[in-house]
Formats: sequence, structure tokens, C-alpha cells
Amino acid sequence: MPDLAIVQREGGYARGREGHVQILRAALGLLVDSGYRAMSMRRVAEACDMKLGNLTYYFPTKEDLVRELLDAVISSYETEFDAIVHETGVSAEDRLAEVCILILEDICTKKTTRVFPELWALSNHDPFVLDRVQEMYARARVALDEIIAEINPALPEDERRILALFISGSMEGLTMFAGHEKPFQPQMPWLERIAVKSFVQLVSTIQPGEMRS
Repeated sequence: MPDLAIVQREGGYARGREGHVQILRAALGLLVDSGYRAMSMRRVAEACDMKLGNLTYYFPTKEDLVRELLDAVISSYETEFDAIVHETGVSAEDRLAEVCILILEDICTKKTTRVFPELWALSNHDPFVLDRVQEMYARARVALDEIIAEINPALPEDERRILALFISGSMEGLTMFAGHEKPFQPQMPWLERIAVKSFVQLVSTIQPGEMRS
């Protein structure tokens, strides 16, 4: 997982901005090490060595904290994806390969392996988390959609979106098998090569309407 891309709030002293960043980093640490349910406001405050009242000055509710934390998470990915999408002198096929490799290598990190499955499980029971996760992945698929449009401009918009969803879901699903300390983590380079070859060929050759028939 790339480092959090935290958007600084308007105004405020430097110390206030530092506290804002400290809270988000502490919340992410608890999410990685202990899971979402253990990420209470009180425990986040303790991790920051501050009083609960001081924490709620920055984030009045846990939902506020989670919303901004996940926004910082996906913003960090968007920065990485955007750099690849707009890379000059590189073919769209090679840029698609770069995006896929970035995602698959990221899956092998402890933070990504711990955080995302935790959110997936929780989203089955918590509508707030479900909405945040859906929003997060929709933003992440924008890069795939843009590259697919370059490689296969004949595909209509709705078919591009489904194809981006398929590619994203296929890679994310490997987390439970080849993520951090999972049984097939050593074979992730093999899986990367399979994924890149399969997805580039699929995007290049699929015809408009083919997935509908």
C-alpha cells in the first residue's frame, strides 16, 4: 500500500495539521495490526497519546475518521495510477501491464493483505463500510478504464467498466491465496506474468457486444 495521501484541511496551525496526520496513521496501524472492530476511537487516541476529547476535535465520530482514512488510502493509489496512465512514450498495453504489476505486488504487502480483506468482511454487515469500499474501488478502476479505452476504443463505456471490474476483481481475489504470508506468495511472479498476458490479450481482442452474447 502506498503511503497515505492526506489532504490537508483548510487553515489551522502546523501543530493541528500534524495531529490530523498522526491520527490517520495511528488508525491505519490499528486497522492493520488488530482489525476494524479494535479500531475504536479510544484506542486511536491512546495510540496518539492524546485524550479522547482531543481526538474528537479532529474527527467527531468513527465514521468521520474511517471516511477520511479510506479517502487517504485510495488517493495514494490514484497518484500511483495517474502517473502510469499519463506516462509518455509507453504503449497503452505496457501501461496496462504496469498497473497490473503494481496492484499484484502491492497485494503481497502486509498492510494490503490485512486491510482490504478486513474491509470486505465488514462490508457484508455494515452499510457505511460497504458504501466506502464501493466508492474506493470505483475510483481505483478509473485508471483501468482509461487504458482500456486507449487499447480498444471501439468498446462502449458500459462494457469498458465491466471489463475494468473483471480485471480488478480477478487481481484482488488473489489476496487470500498469494498475499502476505499466504501459501502462494512465492509464486506471485508467475501469477503476475499470467495476469499481464491474459488481461492485455483480453482487452486487445474482445469485440463490442461480445460479453453480452
